Amino acid sequence: MAARAKILIVYTGGTVGMRKTPSGYRPEPGYLQQLLEQIPRFSDAELPEYVIEEFSPLLDSSDMTPAHWLRIADMIRSNYAAYDGFLVLHGTDTMAFAASALSFMLEDLAKPVILTGSQVPLEQTRNDAQHNLLTSLLILGRHHARLSEVMIYFADRLFRGNRTSKVSVDAFAAFDSPNYPPLGRVGIDIKINWELTLAPRARQPDVEVLEVVELGDATVGAFRLFPGLKPRLLEAVLAPPVQGVVLECFGAGNAPTADPEFMKVIAAATARGVVLVAVTQPVRGSANLSLYATGRALLDAGVVSGFDMTAEAALAKLFYLFEKGFSPERVKRLMQQSLVGELTVPASLGEHDEWGELDGMPWTVADREG
Repeated sequence: MAARAKILIVYTGGTVGMRKTPSGYRPEPGYLQQLLEQIPRFSDAELPEYVIEEFSPLLDSSDMTPAHWLRIADMIRSNYAAYDGFLVLHGTDTMAFAASALSFMLEDLAKPVILTGSQVPLEQTRNDAQHNLLTSLLILGRHHARLSEVMIYFADRLFRGNRTSKVSVDAFAAFDSPNYPPLGRVGIDIKINWELTLAPRARQPDVEVLEVVELGDATVGAFRLFPGLKPRLLEAVLAPPVQGVVLECFGAGNAPTADPEFMKVIAAATARGVVLVAVTQPVRGSANLSLYATGRALLDAGVVSGFDMTAEAALAKLFYLFEKGFSPERVKRLMQQSLVGELTVPASLGEHDEWGELDGMPWTVADREG
């Protein structure tokens, strides 16, 4: 009989383990462990062995920063050789940001990392926490040898983490992957679509060492365009020492390019080396600046297409690439390439970016496709 897999649960906080108090729900140290010990299913022999390590203090995910992402990554790195997989319990509000960031930070990942949480605390009679935790553990226990990427499991669907966004405040199906199919679906059976998953990176597939890239020093951000935008507001957002900004554009990457002051601000920023990446505001679809005249004007001014990346993934990727020390020009090129499955390059570009070529990395998603 095969040995049971060993899973490390990194409990950061969030709704899943909160306790009701006179002042409202709040996380309490040790309370999640206490609850799990009271629920027989969490001691079932079908589950992998697991150990819980808690953040101190436990956090609402609204308070998460890149420094906390690094704490998660460091907890995974320091325990990497001892466990077969990792389950991160996280608040839902910024879970997609954390999953996107970890997908870039964990550079040599050859084991599965799943983030999950809940909309209703585990202590309540009717909750989604028990299902999300149990199923995440089952997936990690059964499939740890074949899954090797950062994922989100929520409400019967397993997603690539850097393709995921929170789409509902109150539905149990709080997350969606609008531009990439779920990696797995759960009903009577747990079904993984292996054609969609990433294989371990080819550089060090059998080495029990994990490289972690620290995020946080880069000065990057995101800005949502809106009708009536005053160019001076955008100018303030793009002022030094800003290195890069995700522009959440209209439609397929459109903006008020008929406004000469707006375009002047954009051109001045890119001339200074600020990397501007266009993503689309609609939930589904792709920002391709080559499609429309307004998008082409942005392209000519130095903005690059983020294609179908989520805003969360684009922001995390900017953090990552600048932390790697790349020049603005190389960051622009790499923002248009799939490094860890975070985007789909339009078929019209083929093996080229908007400059006519691709800039190779030591690793890309092509190295990981099984």
